[in-house]
Amino acid sequence: MGASASHLSKEQLSEYQELTFLTKQDILHAHRLFKQLLSSDLTDFQRTRVPKSTICELPELKANPFRERICLVFSTALDRDGSLCFEDFLDMLSAFSESATPEIKSHYAFRIFDFDDDGTLDREDLKKLVNCLTGDTADTQLSEAEMSQLINNILEESDIDKDGTVNLSEFQHVISRSADFVSSFKIVL
Repeated sequence: MGASASHLSKEQLSEYQELTFLTKQDILHAHRLFKQLLSSDLTDFQRTRVPKSTICELPELKANPFRERICLVFSTALDRDGSLCFEDFLDMLSAFSESATPEIKSHYAFRIFDFDDDGTLDREDLKKLVNCLTGDTADTQLSEAEMSQLINNILEESDIDKDGTVNLSEFQHVISRSADFVSSFKIVL
């Protein structure tokens, strides 16, 4: 799907709409926004990548404590630098759209929280997750005892097979009981 720098063809637009949870208007808006993020007027729009640092400065992501992980999870860059091409950008917006299914949202949330990309949320992943949420400064960070207690509580509640980690299935089970999750896991452009 080659997209020119100036516009998307009707075929490209239809194909992107088929492959995402986005409307045509959402895709066109994302296209305009992505073009604004590019540092130059490049003709090979589809292959052009926007650096993670630029994506993280978007108002919709700037305040998100997981912005860097979000870029890393959605990036298809071979060097894993978190840069996004237009299709990566669409995939990210699609997963965070209001139309995305709870299964898609929980799958990507799990990947974002799986800091070491090993397919499970272990104690270290959970510690990083909590630190992202509370802030990583001395006055906001939990004490070791508080952190240990919180992680024990999370594992007690979530680790169904009692292996000391939370797998995707266990995570999705917990998320399915959270009414707020689907509505809060979104980016609105």
